[in-house]
Amino acid sequence: MRSPTLLNIPSPPVKLTEARRNVVNLSFEFFPPKSPAAEDNLWKAARCLGAMRPGFCSLTYGANGSMRSNSTSLLARLQRESGRPVAAHLTCVGASRGETDEIAREFHDAGVTHIVALRGDSAEGAPFTPHPDGYRNAAELVRGLRRIADFEISVAAYPEIHPDAVSSLGDLDNLKRKLDGGATRCITQFFFDSDVFLRFVERARMHGIQAPIVPGILAPFNFNHVVRMALRCGTTVPAWLRHLFEGLDDQPDTRKYVAMNVAVELCRRLSEVGVRDFHFYTLNQSELSQAICHVLGFRALERAA
Repeated sequence: MRSPTLLNIPSPPVKLTEARRNVVNLSFEFFPPKSPAAEDNLWKAARCLGAMRPGFCSLTYGANGSMRSNSTSLLARLQRESGRPVAAHLTCVGASRGETDEIAREFHDAGVTHIVALRGDSAEGAPFTPHPDGYRNAAELVRGLRRIADFEISVAAYPEIHPDAVSSLGDLDNLKRKLDGGATRCITQFFFDSDVFLRFVERARMHGIQAPIVPGILAPFNFNHVVRMALRCGTTVPAWLRHLFEGLDDQPDTRKYVAMNVAVELCRRLSEVGVRDFHFYTLNQSELSQAICHVLGFRALERAA
């Protein structure tokens, strides 16, 4: 691991349970339901994890731009169920600039003032192709959002380089364009090695990127699904992680324990060098995400009826 001083991280290191008193921020990402049972699971997860008092909860929609039509109503209910501020995902996929701007205005009019601005992906397996009249990339989308309203804007960062990037330097240039255009923070793609994140932060700071860089944390409960996700987004699945899940395909309870331990240890390593913000990709798994946060020192607060 690189020296913490290179990252301008406080010394001596502080454990997460101690750092909680110095303000540690959580946020949770959910995805829209595709069935009545999945919808019940989403709202259960929102209520459960909202009690952990996250800074915000975000809601994705389909990778190819689906789910736009009812995003506003889902976001409104997510805010009610979680009791926390919400962030809407917005991509460049499948819409003109005018249509995308209209959606952003709908969000703003509904009280959603935080947007996670992403380029997005086309249909699975197909290379990204911008709409002829649409935003071509996330940097353009950020600038467009800034013209519409004073949104808080989060953008994606890739510790192991975006799959479409020509080089690590080119990827950092792209990230800097998004931030220079008006984004306020970066949330990283998930990763499983703390050194991968710390080296990325070091490179970003040396590149002139000073915005907060929040690690995206994913507990790999459904390991085969996570491997497929990692392949699409350029995340390395280490050999040691594959070894941990060998022989557990038919043992979901054991997989949960292993996945929780992986996520907890990753957060502990990051917290020991001063990381104070964590964004959890929940996959709508409330019990697993709550258990991870509980072990890390967070306690659910009772909400008034």
